[in-house]
Amino acid sequence: MPTDLLGREYEAFPAPRTLEQHGPARIIAMCNQKGGVGKTTSSVNIAGALSQYGRRVLIVDFDPQGAASVALGVNANKVPNTIYTAMFNPRMDVHEVIQQTRFPNLDVIPANIDLSAAEVQLVTEVGREQVLASVLRQVKNEYDLIIIDCQPSLGLLTVNALTAADGVIIPVAAEFFALRGVALLMDSIDKVKSRINPNLEVYGVLVTMYTRTLHAEEVLQRIQEAFPGKVFHTVITRSIKIADASVAAKPITMFSPQHATAKEYREVAREIVAKGIVA
Repeated sequence: MPTDLLGREYEAFPAPRTLEQHGPARIIAMCNQKGGVGKTTSSVNIAGALSQYGRRVLIVDFDPQGAASVALGVNANKVPNTIYTAMFNPRMDVHEVIQQTRFPNLDVIPANIDLSAAEVQLVTEVGREQVLASVLRQVKNEYDLIIIDCQPSLGLLTVNALTAADGVIIPVAAEFFALRGVALLMDSIDKVKSRINPNLEVYGVLVTMYTRTLHAEEVLQRIQEAFPGKVFHTVITRSIKIADASVAAKPITMFSPQHATAKEYREVAREIVAKGIVA
């Protein structure tokens, strides 16, 4: 059986069973206030892998840069509605905002630079932490998984994501500086859990951008010590193939199915199902 860089077997978790019906969705916030740690890459590729396993998946692009939209082939500057318009027009049917991708079982709510104005507007909104949750409530029963791809910030948009979510996956790059901000994120998660969303869980920490170096191994050990039992079995290795897949606007599991990184993301998807995070 093939193994990853750490010598661990792929397909250590069983292939997900076929679903006879869909929904209600588990909502996951892909969250880390540090940029460049693989949030969007992980959102798109976990979604891609689970969609290939027959799960209906919706990605909510919640970053004004709109990277998740682009990675799935959606030009958010040319669509009439985005997550921003859905949040600030309570009469809007969210189905008008959802864009079907080229890939079966995989949809996206796009975002563009308009979303950067949301932080200021939310300050005066009634129930400002609950705005995204009210949007997603309209379609929760139609999907098996909703992934919110958060921006690298701990502002009101991220609080909205944490309020709407059932749980959080924290991507952490295998480098020293990526560790430094995780304590602040955990503090924000604890505050949202205690004050707004008592059911919020940390589903796991996903180590990304791993290389076969002593430094990366030391960082991995520190992450495992800081989050005992919460670190995903498979780490995501650094690869140029990820960039190639992004240029092609495809999840790597579809762009290059036999590549090591595609196998890693499939394994993470299998673990998510095996742990009962997603049906």
